[in-house]
Amino acid sequence: MDERDEADTDMQGTASIPAPDHARHKPFLKWPGGKINVVPKLRELLPRGERLVEPFVGSGAVFLNVDYPRYLLADSNADLINIFEHVAREGDAFFEFCRPWFAPAFNQGNVFYAMRELFNATREPRLRAALFLYLNKHCFNGLVRYNGRGEFNTPFGEVMQPHLPTDALAYFRRHAQRAEIVCQSFVTTMESARRGDVVYCDPPYVPLTKTASFTKFQRDDFGREQHEELARQARTLAARGIPVVISNHDTPFVREAYAGATLHPLSVRRSISRDGATRGAVKEIVAVFEAH
Repeated sequence: MDERDEADTDMQGTASIPAPDHARHKPFLKWPGGKINVVPKLRELLPRGERLVEPFVGSGAVFLNVDYPRYLLADSNADLINIFEHVAREGDAFFEFCRPWFAPAFNQGNVFYAMRELFNATREPRLRAALFLYLNKHCFNGLVRYNGRGEFNTPFGEVMQPHLPTDALAYFRRHAQRAEIVCQSFVTTMESARRGDVVYCDPPYVPLTKTASFTKFQRDDFGREQHEELARQARTLAARGIPVVISNHDTPFVREAYAGATLHPLSVRRSISRDGATRGAVKEIVAVFEAH
């Protein structure tokens, strides 16, 4: 898994998009690469527009903390989109359906693995959505990871008193009333963008070292070719008058791939490792492909 996580940053920006209010709205899911602490800086770089398009919506941290008239929230992870759809459509009824799995009896290793097995076996959308939330809140560091067979395989996390995030769920539901939520590839999403849109991309990051592997957030690998295609799509949209903003690691490959964009470096402190001594700051880039 990519070891990005909520971060401290140092970055300069230009344009400004206000948050829905002065509070910072946390996602109801924990997600590798979560942008909740980076959002204030990203808002400085996101242009104004009629619709925010997110081809890699992840936990929705950016979506939750900016104010556009409309949103297109997309991701290729079907489980993520499934739970977003249930939260947006059902609201309180879905929250209450999830509540029993947050009783203390379910915060045990043997029960967790039984629920993980049930999640991997069921194809009933509502049950799968509820179990996805349960697994996210009870597994190690909230990592969403699948094996080669497409099965969720993150181990039990021994989390102290996990709780149903009702406030965060409720806010997501309210904010999502202006959103279209779809499960599709980043290429399909970006090709659907039109003038008036602003596109923000938070893809699985390029590895920092040659020995590190590309990340796997869902069942499909995201490697070098996909990163090159993302950069090509960004240039194409910018040429059509649609601005694109992309976050990634600061590596020679990324700088070469994003040639022509305005690059804004920032420092991010990782917090996903068990060993606090290994949680150092790493360099990232926010690339802005300006519309022309």
